[in-house]
Amino acid sequence: MAKKEHVSVTQATQFLRKHKAVFSEHPYAYEEHGGTSVSARELGVDEHCVVKTLVMQDEAAKPLIVLMHGDRKVSTKNLARQIGCKAVEPCKPEIAQKHSGYLVGGTSPFGTKKQMPVYVEESILALDKMYINGGQRGYLVGIAPDLLTSLLQAQPVQCALDD
Repeated sequence: MAKKEHVSVTQATQFLRKHKAVFSEHPYAYEEHGGTSVSARELGVDEHCVVKTLVMQDEAAKPLIVLMHGDRKVSTKNLARQIGCKAVEPCKPEIAQKHSGYLVGGTSPFGTKKQMPVYVEESILALDKMYINGGQRGYLVGIAPDLLTSLLQAQPVQCALDD
């Protein structure tokens, strides 16, 4: 009988369980500054299916979350244009942590400390399954992409650049 790996409860998994969302747990050996290439390698999945959670801000310093494929970058110009802002830029790590309640490298869009608008690269919604941070470093959850729109009201955008 296979031993099920159990990871401690996080704000993200509490949120998912509260909303009766189906998800799988995927702990892995976290590497500082390893990013999605490390998590994809450790899980044996395509990096395109690993989704990073980026805390950014607009020109008025209002925070927002952008969900992007692990093997792509965000075009902040395209994003700003699509969401009606003058400019969008990444938050400094300590500011991102204050908004999300998560350590950088362990940021999940689920169960954030502060309510923020969520934008998702449109092509992520076409994946069969995606892997996204479960609320701590070295821990991803596997979910159906439609949970992003049903649970987070994530707005689809087209702002991906090849990494």
